[in-house]
Amino acid sequence: MRTHNSGKSSLGALVMAPIHFLMGILDAPLRWLQRATGIGGMAAFFLMPNMLIFGIFVLLPFFINFAYSMTGGTALFLPDRTFVGAGQYARLFDCRSYLDPGSCAEDTFWTAVKNTAWFVVLQVTLMILVSLVTALILNRDLAARSFWRAVFFFPVLLSPVVVGLIWKWILQRQGLLNFGLYGLGFDPHVWLNDRNWAFAATIGVSIWAHMGFYTLILLAGLQAIPKDLYEAAEMDGTRPARAFWRITLPLLMPNLLVVVVLVLIRAVQIFDEVYVLTGGGPGTSTLYLTQYIYETGFAAQLRNPGLAAAASILMGAVLVVLTLLQLGLGRSEKKGGRK
Repeated sequence: MRTHNSGKSSLGALVMAPIHFLMGILDAPLRWLQRATGIGGMAAFFLMPNMLIFGIFVLLPFFINFAYSMTGGTALFLPDRTFVGAGQYARLFDCRSYLDPGSCAEDTFWTAVKNTAWFVVLQVTLMILVSLVTALILNRDLAARSFWRAVFFFPVLLSPVVVGLIWKWILQRQGLLNFGLYGLGFDPHVWLNDRNWAFAATIGVSIWAHMGFYTLILLAGLQAIPKDLYEAAEMDGTRPARAFWRITLPLLMPNLLVVVVLVLIRAVQIFDEVYVLTGGGPGTSTLYLTQYIYETGFAAQLRNPGLAAAASILMGAVLVVLTLLQLGLGRSEKKGGRK
């Protein structure tokens, strides 16, 4: 036993030796930097790698994208493009009636905006409701509770392309759903060629694919609520529904706000599984804003990177505004609760 322990300690010392040597080399420069810049300078020094990565992969692409939105033509490289100022934005907003996409110069853009708006309203509402109900159920004392939690979280681990292919196999004309309906005596239906069913399918598939993640966030919030509050409410004869509205929902609000923001951002940016599942069809019934940006900038025969960049800037601005509004509402509710 002693020989075994001494062998492990010697192996640990051998592994740690290079680390101690490296730390010894860095110790003197770091001490000098701390004396020269103080604690604030050291904080900036350790933040610099993250800020550098953020600047290269977030800020720089944003400014390049904004520069593209001020140019026109089909050339891909920025120096070869023509400066048009706000012409691309004016083209996007050139409409007689914004409620009628057919009256717009870029009717496909406004069709995508309309589809995305409906998708966001329905998907975000249903996603939050389904995730909340699922979290409440999984928070109860169920048999094999860990198993059911894993089952609901499993789709989150799948690639969006895999999700789209699975449901395309289920919903296509000779797919699993029609096979089951035929076995029950019903006529098969071409689900993905029906505008209404295809739109509903994109909502249902996105909820199935991502609800596990949001359920996990809400479940963590539910488990953080002290059990004493429910016991006191039960002793006072409070009904379960009233306990939910008076105890569970207010204390779950911070987690719920995070879920709303994340679900909203994800819904506006929906692309992968829908592109694989329907390709934006039939017609333009499931054409969403991100797919419009992709096809305009990269997939169309006459590419227009400037128009695609302008549309992406507008989408980002809308996301920022909506997120700030939600955070502002959350803070005002928190202040109102304190009062």
